[in-house]
Amino acid sequence: MPGSAVEVVGLERTFGDFRAVDGIDLAVAPGEVYGFLGPNGAGKTTTVRMLVTLLRPTGGHARIAGFDVASQPGEVRQRIGVALQEAALDLLMTGRELMELQATLHGIPRRSVAARAADLIDRVGLSEAAERRVGTYSGGMRRRLDLAMALIHAPEVLFLDEPTTGLDPTSRSTLWDEVRRLRDEGTTVFLTTQYLEEADQLADRVGIIDHGRIVAEGTPAALKAEVGRPHLDITLSRNGGDIEPDAEAAGRAVAPYGDLCSAAPGVHVSLRVESGAAAMAPVVRALDEAGFTVEGIELVRPTLDDVFAEKTGHRIEGAAPAPAAV
Repeated sequence: MPGSAVEVVGLERTFGDFRAVDGIDLAVAPGEVYGFLGPNGAGKTTTVRMLVTLLRPTGGHARIAGFDVASQPGEVRQRIGVALQEAALDLLMTGRELMELQATLHGIPRRSVAARAADLIDRVGLSEAAERRVGTYSGGMRRRLDLAMALIHAPEVLFLDEPTTGLDPTSRSTLWDEVRRLRDEGTTVFLTTQYLEEADQLADRVGIIDHGRIVAEGTPAALKAEVGRPHLDITLSRNGGDIEPDAEAAGRAVAPYGDLCSAAPGVHVSLRVESGAAAMAPVVRALDEAGFTVEGIELVRPTLDDVFAEKTGHRIEGAAPAPAAV
């Protein structure tokens, strides 16, 4: 796609007989947050290592900010920032020293080095720890420092490879806020993650990779819409008795408001609805008029895990949402 910040066509990487990345195509627009979602071993990290010139493709091609990753790696490196899963930080240096060293290595003028380093340290919330040795930092603090180092030269494209794995909710929230701010400032962010909530919260578009292939791509909302509409899970009250309410009769009462998913004998009715939460009040009113008491009602929306299961036939292992950010 002309003008893409990231353009990948038929990209492949093999290790002997094993095909880790199997001919993927994708394009990321300037200023977009692209979520690359998949389980461990799906090919996410191998793809990123090729895009940031750490691993040579064995097939296809990729261009970052208009430059080919294989034939123009130097040009690519000048335009990208990279924060990989394992941050390579000198634990004996202070945060400020590392930032200033990174700035110098990127050719930032000497007169601007200290101010640039201080600004980014403050931006990721590490000002109070700037003079401490990195070896005393927590995992979340090191991850934030690594992000600041990746931003030191104001890259056009930022690659974040599972940046919040293992972080506490506060550190995760800080990183999420920074990704949103970077998007607002026009930075293109290529974010790999196995956290469904993270992709849903941050990504403008999502690409789902499984066994080295892109199996689905689109906005989170569009992908979830492909799986199905939201549905209401309704629990009917027994009104203090032992006789279960007639769920089939309840189903008939609410049928005008959506498509009945289930109304098996018991106290539960499930109704697929177009209007989401707006359907709750009329559904409860219809059940009340039919003589039923609603004990509970919940709107259940399709998730990216449902999308992944639909596209691949299995769910992401351990695909619980990321711990809540505070």
